[in-house]
Amino acid sequence: MPKRILVFSAHPDDLDFGCAGTVARLVKQGNKIIYCIISNGEKGIHKIKSSKQAIISIRKKEQKRAARIVGVKDVIFLNEKDGEVENTKALRRKLVSIIRKIKPDIVFSFDPANFLFDNFYRYHRDHRKAAEAVFDALYPASGSEAFFQDLNRKPHTIKEVWFFATHRPNLWINILGTIDKKIEALLSHRSQITDEKEFKKRIFSRAQEIGRKKKMRYAENFRKLTLVR
Repeated sequence: MPKRILVFSAHPDDLDFGCAGTVARLVKQGNKIIYCIISNGEKGIHKIKSSKQAIISIRKKEQKRAARIVGVKDVIFLNEKDGEVENTKALRRKLVSIIRKIKPDIVFSFDPANFLFDNFYRYHRDHRKAAEAVFDALYPASGSEAFFQDLNRKPHTIKEVWFFATHRPNLWINILGTIDKKIEALLSHRSQITDEKEFKKRIFSRAQEIGRKKKMRYAENFRKLTLVR
């Protein structure tokens, strides 16, 4: 039976790095995917002399284009300030409202257990704070009537979370059939790319590195957590 999957991202392009190949595969299988981008990523363009609003517009257009490439039609933007994401009650309220409205079966997000860095990643502060806010919204807030009663939306309990960009993976997804879609989606974020050839090489190399452990040519990995048994 097709599932409804909600993918949270701190900035435009984060989720494409973390799970676009898996998303493309899940869409092919008939699942419904919705993206929710927490901040606008306006501080992520350094060489374009444009106004903040113009940069926000560029980044949103790039993310929508990337979403279409992997088959995602719905992209929600929360418009938090780039570089200033905090795990606040106000942000959790927005997240809980979206979760209760969409009622996903599975949620994708950054791993809130990540600290500052590991052997591969340096964890951007927005990634860490967004991960914390999403997890706090998922558990226990979205499923409890005691939280955010003013939303007038029925509580919704999430049973399963897949954390991407994790240092503790327990799930590998073969993306051999969708690696090209992942690359194409990432190339939609033109404002973030200076050397396309080197960029593609890096993405292929990382997917190969992840897949090697499970004897897959290309893979993405996740930390899968069951919240309700």
